[in-house]
Amino acid sequence: MKNLIKIHPAVVAVWASVVASGHLLPVFPILGTGGTFSVSHILNPLSGIFFGPLGGALCSAAGGFIGTLIAPHTAWMGLGTFIIGTTTAFTTGCIAWGKGELITINTNGSLLINGGIIVYIAGTILWFTQEIGRSFIWLPVIFYGIGFLVMITGIIFAQKLFQNPKRFWKFPAIWICTFSGLIGGATIGNFFSLIIFKQPKEIWTIIMVSAPIERALFALGAMLVGVPLLIGLNKAGISVGPQKEEE
Repeated sequence: MKNLIKIHPAVVAVWASVVASGHLLPVFPILGTGGTFSVSHILNPLSGIFFGPLGGALCSAAGGFIGTLIAPHTAWMGLGTFIIGTTTAFTTGCIAWGKGELITINTNGSLLINGGIIVYIAGTILWFTQEIGRSFIWLPVIFYGIGFLVMITGIIFAQKLFQNPKRFWKFPAIWICTFSGLIGGATIGNFFSLIIFKQPKEIWTIIMVSAPIERALFALGAMLVGVPLLIGLNKAGISVGPQKEEE
């Protein structure tokens, strides 16, 4: 809970309001659901990067829930849509703050697995609980597989990149964490999409190709927005991100 406790409630409220406002700006349609991606889709990963997995999840949960109320056209899952943004923030936070450790062995011998890995495993299992999912194994193999490989890279190297004195390295660090975090959230979103819309394999074949490209573009947007905020907020005395504070 350390990352959550460190965040001042005012900061949570402000960032949650930013996430909520992002729902008012749709980007483009979500294939097969009738919903739309909004600007909040690039803000949720930044929640996890700025405030850690627990604090980021709190910001995105609060902002996402309010966002579904003020912009229902983006809420393809109704009031439950915020779950996806919350999962994305949590996954991204686990990657960015992972300290280079995939699995940690405590002194008592118990194992702690990085939360991002758990999300990917859970999302993949949920996919195969549905008949359509079992009949189309290529989506998790390709789509989730790409995200998983990038996630492992992020867990190992992201925090080192964030703490590098050269600010240039914050750009790839945010892109890596955001891309794999968005796919982590998509593993849960795809499960609910299977249940609600029951899209045929033909639709999922298109999604398998388009979804990684969409997430790469969203990660690019988050990178361009996130790096200036990461630098500026720390200069202003608001400590965010897994990086060394400005002197």
